[in-house]
Amino acid sequence: MNLLTLEQTADWLRSHDRYLILTHKRPDGDAHGSAGGLALLLRALGKTAYVLPNPETTDKFLPYISPYWAEEGYEPETIVTVDLASEGLYPANAAPYLGKAQLSIDHHPSNGGYAAATCLDGSRASCGEVIYDLLTVLQLPLTFELAQLLYIAVSTDTGCFAFANTTANTFRVAGELAAAGLPIGDLNHMLFRTKSRRRFELEGEIMSGVEFYFGGRCAVITVTKAMMDRTGCTENDMDDIAALPGSIEGVLCGITLRELSAVDDCKVSVRTTAAVNANALCSVIGGGGHAMASGASPKGMTVEEMKQALLKALADMLPPEDRE
Repeated sequence: MNLLTLEQTADWLRSHDRYLILTHKRPDGDAHGSAGGLALLLRALGKTAYVLPNPETTDKFLPYISPYWAEEGYEPETIVTVDLASEGLYPANAAPYLGKAQLSIDHHPSNGGYAAATCLDGSRASCGEVIYDLLTVLQLPLTFELAQLLYIAVSTDTGCFAFANTTANTFRVAGELAAAGLPIGDLNHMLFRTKSRRRFELEGEIMSGVEFYFGGRCAVITVTKAMMDRTGCTENDMDDIAALPGSIEGVLCGITLRELSAVDDCKVSVRTTAAVNANALCSVIGGGGHAMASGASPKGMTVEEMKQALLKALADMLPPEDRE
């Protein structure tokens, strides 16, 4: 892996132009906030920079990221990815750029070095923090628009600063962003305290079928396509669904299984405490991420097959006293 320091990355960004920024499939707030933030940072350097439209963007984030989307026909010279640990996470419309990423800016320790150069800081709770670090090194002004995008990135990847990945640096950065005049209350309400009625109905179905293993140390929830159809839920209603099982008292590992378009088109999200390495657990089915928040979208596996593979691996990862 060709690792660049922040200073080297800043020089790299100054020396290129006509940027296209890629985000991962099923993008979250960190992906959108980091991508839009990087586009603004590059434009402040006098560069041409756009974000590749992500077809899986939900309505919640659309107003914030769509102003930076590239128009059809835009021909980039420089391909940069943000918050994207592997090429396997490219959305479908990013396929033409496989093997062409020149720079990856990321905070996932599982980043495999697929880009020609990588700016990686696994100590940062979000990729948004890395973008803020670059802003500081580049000595560019923090505008309201940039602060808003980076706040979306930082706050969503830490669960509104409630997740264990939150650090003193996270609070420091959030404070600087808030000082730019952000309506923090309104943003937090939109991001964390608003759910559709459909989502409430879906949560009722989910929690009525929660499964417990290892004496309650592991909770598994399953979201089937039939449940989505019954409640009328779409991807717009699914933000932070993976946090549900981990909110149950005594749970060390929360597993969220989702059936997507077909029986063998599924994904899993894992949230854990420090007692279980979520990245290592998801790696058994080809996934990865962070130590306490990871996921996988293995091809050709059913929900049941994923569950059994994860439970088998988890049995060896739990502390001995929690394996019963």
